[in-house]
Amino acid sequence: MSDYTEADKKHDLHILHSMGYAQELERRMSSFSNFAISFSIICILSGGINSLGQATSGAGGAAIGLGWPLGCLISGIFALGLAQIGSAYPTAGGLYHWGSILGNRFTGWLAAWLNLLGLVTVLGAINVGTFYFFFGSFGSYFGIEDTLTHRVVFVALITGVQALINHFGIGLTAKLTDFSGYLIFVTAILLTIVCLISAPSYEIGRLFTFANYTGTEGASLVWPTTVSGTMAFLLGLLLPIYTITGYDASAHTSEETVKAAHSVPKGMVTSVIWSAVFGYLMLCSFVLMIPNMDDAAKQGWNVFFWAMDAQVNPTMKEILYFLIFLSQFLCGLATVTSLSRMIFAFSRDKGLPASSALAKVSPKHRTPVASIWTGSILSVLFVWFTSAITIAGTPAYSIVVSCTVIFLFLSFALPIALGFVAIGTPKWPAMGPWNMGIGVYRLIAVLAILAMAMIFYIGIQPPNDWALPITVGFLVITGVVWFVFENKRFKGPPIGDEVKKRAAEIAAAEKAVGETA
Repeated sequence: MSDYTEADKKHDLHILHSMGYAQELERRMSSFSNFAISFSIICILSGGINSLGQATSGAGGAAIGLGWPLGCLISGIFALGLAQIGSAYPTAGGLYHWGSILGNRFTGWLAAWLNLLGLVTVLGAINVGTFYFFFGSFGSYFGIEDTLTHRVVFVALITGVQALINHFGIGLTAKLTDFSGYLIFVTAILLTIVCLISAPSYEIGRLFTFANYTGTEGASLVWPTTVSGTMAFLLGLLLPIYTITGYDASAHTSEETVKAAHSVPKGMVTSVIWSAVFGYLMLCSFVLMIPNMDDAAKQGWNVFFWAMDAQVNPTMKEILYFLIFLSQFLCGLATVTSLSRMIFAFSRDKGLPASSALAKVSPKHRTPVASIWTGSILSVLFVWFTSAITIAGTPAYSIVVSCTVIFLFLSFALPIALGFVAIGTPKWPAMGPWNMGIGVYRLIAVLAILAMAMIFYIGIQPPNDWALPITVGFLVITGVVWFVFENKRFKGPPIGDEVKKRAAEIAAAEKAVGETA
């Protein structure tokens, strides 16, 4: 960060002060670090591997060869829309702030709750995925079994370590997520090469061959209901859409990133592009390595281990498993960072219970300690509670994770849609330095709204049909809470004259953590 001058620092500080906030968090993340934290959460070695069964037990090879780039394009549309807003308003907890400024108090509050719920559940989902990967890779060595106790204890332990690392400052976290960025690149390339070397033949056509394995032997563990071939392909899009998310972390860490108005949008967009490209090469090579697609479909969620056991040298396999596990752990680490900054940002505007504690920043570590541990504990409780109950024979955990995609993308779509109306008005008078143009932004906003409708439709199809009443129920409860309680209490972020009134409060907050202008 040698090119980060005193003038750059003053500019970042001026932007933050102009939005009514103090520089309490420590601005130590480089542009690469901002990219790396989103790239680490996307982590093609986590969702891309742990969710492979959605493709191979659905539409087969075409779900990767055609479905992966299409799903990445859909997710990338949201990244472009958020990047444009993030360049104009680079604050921690960006989605909440954007929803408020471009809309009103309610839309900001709703965006915050949707994003928080999505982040809590996705952290749990990432670490449960890490448990299952560790169980499949090394479980026999450590006597780990797929029981509720082992699962929850494992998730609690790794989440606790991730929270502890975050506790000790963004400097340490950024170093590890920087390393994670390089690790994902290297491991994905290595896995791609190993798969290609191990492939019995190069049947490129299988990448574009449609099948329909839903409801069949083995595949029923993933898709228990037989659906049409078209729906099988659409359900397979959940693999890239679920994997290529988390780029909002670049926005959540805006106040810790140098030259944030430039770095944040760049971090969002490039993390999606590189994840899409390297993920495609990796997954296509895996499909080519599979001995037989019909047999692969019968493996369900276990397809990755089945193919690796059949085709890859045992020593190389163990090396890859270790590297993938480490990448998945660091994926969870970055997600704790993103979640905690969202909690912190919402709390400093008194949007959560116990806001005073949750918005407090440690003068020693310059991190929102209470927010870090609160988000981490909530994710573990989510895993424990939803893993212990079933709804209509389906684990509640699986149903809620399906809702996670809907909640997250709703939290993305809301400020993007509001921006369509607000851009060029007093609410959003000027684009940031990362500027795609008003016309292009509005086109992206329309595409994002259409994509959101598509994601919602796919997300409520069997076996996730319980996602519809859960999503509707959550929105109804949210509406009741807003109109009965929060509408009277919640003031939202500072806007207009309220920003000027915070000058003394901002100075006091920065003095408390040792920040100097």
